[in-house]
Amino acid sequence: MARERAKDKGAEPRVSVVVVAYESGPLLAECLASLKAQTVTDHEVILIDNASKDPAARDAAAADSSLIFVGNSENLGFAAACNQGARIARGRWIAFLNPDAVARPDWLEQLLAATERFAGVRAFASRQLLAEDTSKLDGLGDVMSSAGFPFRGGYLQPDLGRTEPGEVFSACGGAMLIDRELFLALGGFDERLFCYCEDVDLGYRLRLQGEPTVVIPQAVVTHVGSASSGGPRSDFATFYGTRNRLWVFIKNTPPLLLLLTWPLHLAATALLFARHATRGELRSPWRGFVFGLKNIGVALEARREAQAARKVGSLDIARAMTWNPKDLFGRRVVIKPLGSSGRS
Repeated sequence: MARERAKDKGAEPRVSVVVVAYESGPLLAECLASLKAQTVTDHEVILIDNASKDPAARDAAAADSSLIFVGNSENLGFAAACNQGARIARGRWIAFLNPDAVARPDWLEQLLAATERFAGVRAFASRQLLAEDTSKLDGLGDVMSSAGFPFRGGYLQPDLGRTEPGEVFSACGGAMLIDRELFLALGGFDERLFCYCEDVDLGYRLRLQGEPTVVIPQAVVTHVGSASSGGPRSDFATFYGTRNRLWVFIKNTPPLLLLLTWPLHLAATALLFARHATRGELRSPWRGFVFGLKNIGVALEARREAQAARKVGSLDIARAMTWNPKDLFGRRVVIKPLGSSGRS
């Protein structure tokens, strides 16, 4: 299934950076170059190629013997490939970076400094800027609305230069840091999701364990976004995004909160479908929603697992959400003071 380059033995690095490539093309070289330029040198880079037809990942591995390379014989999906990297990793911390993202030289330095500043916090998000216009945000932490609709805070909005860290609902998997033991103890990303919303699902499960996620605005990457899947409104992205949004909502929402927010979720879904219809883009999200309902057993099985393991109740999760509909419709940044949204 995979071809893995043997790891050099020696001192364990402080952080392992996992990059999952799939038809990433020339963007991958920029991503890897940015990791070479990091001010923190005590790190290893694990490159997973999900059976790409383009040779970018294989060429990168051949040119740089320091890379730990895994070449999969089939596309396992983003979630499973990240989990592969986590199992190989030797660092105390794991950083995930998308192949279409470029990290500023002090990205790892800022994230690792946060692990010392915020003792007890074990998951961190980054500031993501649009590669094509760095005056705008690609995201500043993920937000969960009361309707069970997640979104990247500030997506396509002007970057207002926020500098104070704070709690967000979850971290975008395209540029995040997490304690390796915690990640593995949670089972990593849910491979049943394949790709899209797997990071929100992980953040939700962290919340269910009482584990906060803190965004570090000084840890900056630029991000092209969905470069491997044809863009955020491609058939692929909308199908998996719609299916997985439903499954993550059903899987993770505590019982009382699920009862209260289910009507909101259906209403928000109807509004979104109406918007898709006006653009002539209804087919893929409708397929995703129907597939999700027909295979609801997958979500229910996952729900039994998640709810059996949870340590907090509906009120803690409700505090971590936003209940202002303007935040959802405006894709606003929602950052809360540390400890304000539950146990930390």
